[in-house]
Order: sequence, then C-alpha cells, then structure tokens
Amino acid sequence: MSSNSPLPSFHRPARSPGTRPATPEPAREPGRVIDCAVYVDGRRLWDESTYKNALAEVRERHEGFVWLGLHEPGLDLMSDVARTFGLHALAAEDAVHAHQRPKLERYDDILFLVLRTVQYLPHELKTVAEIVDTGEIMVFVGPDFVITVRHGGHGGLAGLRKRLEGDPAQLALGPGAVLHAVADQVVDVYMEVTTAIEEDVDAIEEEVFTPSNKLQIEAIYQLKREVVELRRAVKPLSLPLQVLTHDTSLPLPKEIRRYLRDVADHHTAVTEQVMDFNESLSALINAALAKVSVQQNTDMRKISAWAAMAAVPTMIAGVYGMNFTHMPELSWTYGYPIVIVIMVVLCAGLYGNFHRNKWL
Repeated sequence: MSSNSPLPSFHRPARSPGTRPATPEPAREPGRVIDCAVYVDGRRLWDESTYKNALAEVRERHEGFVWLGLHEPGLDLMSDVARTFGLHALAAEDAVHAHQRPKLERYDDILFLVLRTVQYLPHELKTVAEIVDTGEIMVFVGPDFVITVRHGGHGGLAGLRKRLEGDPAQLALGPGAVLHAVADQVVDVYMEVTTAIEEDVDAIEEEVFTPSNKLQIEAIYQLKREVVELRRAVKPLSLPLQVLTHDTSLPLPKEIRRYLRDVADHHTAVTEQVMDFNESLSALINAALAKVSVQQNTDMRKISAWAAMAAVPTMIAGVYGMNFTHMPELSWTYGYPIVIVIMVVLCAGLYGNFHRNKWL
C-alpha cells in the first residue's frame, strides 16, 4: 500500500499492518463466515467489516484483494456471497452441496477449483475400522477476491492464512497466491497420509508373511477399501493441476504457475504411491487367501491321516464284532493280544508314513 493512500475507516493506526497478535481460529458453527480480510501489497488491513464492505473497499482502492473464508455455508449465505462477488449459480450450488470430484472450472475471469481433503485416523492394525476421513475445500479466484469454502471437520485454513500473512511478498502476488497455498497444503497432507498408510501396508505385509501370526483378511480388505477412497480423492486432481500449470490463458500470474508446477510434481508422486498401495494390497489379499488355502489343506491332510489310522482298528474290530459262530481264532488263547498288537503295528506304520510325507 502506498504511503499516500488514505486509510480506511476500519484500519487501526495504532498497529502496523500484519502485526496483529496471533489468535487461534474461533470455534464457529458450520455455515458461518470464518474470516474475511482485505490484503493490499500483501499486508492485511484489519477490519471487523462484512465481506460486502471489504469488497467495496478493494474496488474503491483499485488495488488489493479480499479473502473470504467460509465453513459449510448454507444456501442463503452462499446465495448472498454469489450475488456480492458475481459467482456463477452452478458453482455456488456446488459450494453448498459439496460431494464433488476434484475439478477446475472457469466462469469468465473467475476460476473455481475443488479439492478433496483427507485425514488419517489412527487405528488398531488388526481391527476393521475407518482409516481415511475425507472433506472438501473449494476455491473461487477472481480478479480482486478469493473465497475458500471448507466442508468437513478437518483441513482448517486458519494456520495457512496466518503463515501467508507472515509472507507479504507471497500474498502480494494476488488471489492466485492463496489458490497455490491451499493446493500446496492439501497435497502436503496427502503426502503425510500416504506415509502413514505405507506404515500400515508394511505392517500388514509382515503379518501376512509371518508363519505364526493369524491376520483376519477383513482387516486387509478394510485397508484396501480406504486406499481406494484415498485414490478417489487424490487422483482426479491431476488434470486440474496440469491445466493450472500449462494453460497460459488462465488469469494467473506466471510466478504462481511456477509454484503450482511444484505442487503438481508432489501430487504425481503421491498418486503413484497410492496406486502402488492398491496393487500391493491386492497382492497381499491373494497371498493371505493362498495362506488360508494352504493352512486348510494342511488341516485336511492331518484330519485324513488321523482318520486313516482310526479306520484300521475300526475295521478289524468291526470284523470281529459281527458275532458269527464260525470265525477263525475265536477260541484261540492268544487271539486277543495278537489282534491288539496288529492294530498297534499297523497304526504305527501309518503314522510313520504320514510323518515322513509331512502330513503329520
């Protein structure tokens, strides 16, 4: 802001811009304005004004931009914001109802970017539990404003706003700087989540291939399902990032596109890692099923071996239990002990044979 520019009525002259004490984001109900400020030359003009007054201030100055932050806005609030900032009705509707795929849309000189946010939920390895929670952040970028709309209980932008306010040179690049910062934060969280899931995949792999451990296959299916959900959140963002970095007709400064190329590179690495997780878990499921099948075959061989050994004395006892009058050795003194010895010898022979063939 130039030294000759008049101070707005809401400016606090006792403090220089950007020196406001750091305070945590206040707890607010969903559907409220989280924060709204005017930024000129990368520095915040602190105000308690509405977004209408903030936008009027920027357009009166013909410099700077407004950053409006919303959390799960309702239809009435979003309709009023759309009228004030000139947002397209379809984009405003998407911002209310959420559940959108990552995408980039252009309405004249306004960009609308949808990003899916993710959060890793700590859990026990062998239990079936939710692992990845998803939300959304939508960013409207205009010539003199940027609007961030957040859905979900995570992915707050208060810390991001504070960091950007500590870097006026970055904010001086305009609304596109906020777009880059939001995309960068979202992709950084992707990287953190994939690192945590990689540890889960490694731990499950160790469990599967450890002979003494018995892992419930449902836990692997659950992790695979969560990886699929993560893939649905991460992968579709590739195309919007490619458009942002390569389409020179978009209303973004060249420097912002350079920063976005770095974000796109990180996103590509995350996407490849998530795809690797999916393939690894598919292989682990097949390995676990094979392990279960082998164990079942081993159990069946043991059961069959014991059944064969039990069949020998059962057969002999069955023959001599028929109570016919004329049967050999019925009146022989040593008949009973010899029959017992024969049973024992035959069973011992069968046991030795099964043991040598690793059936027992």
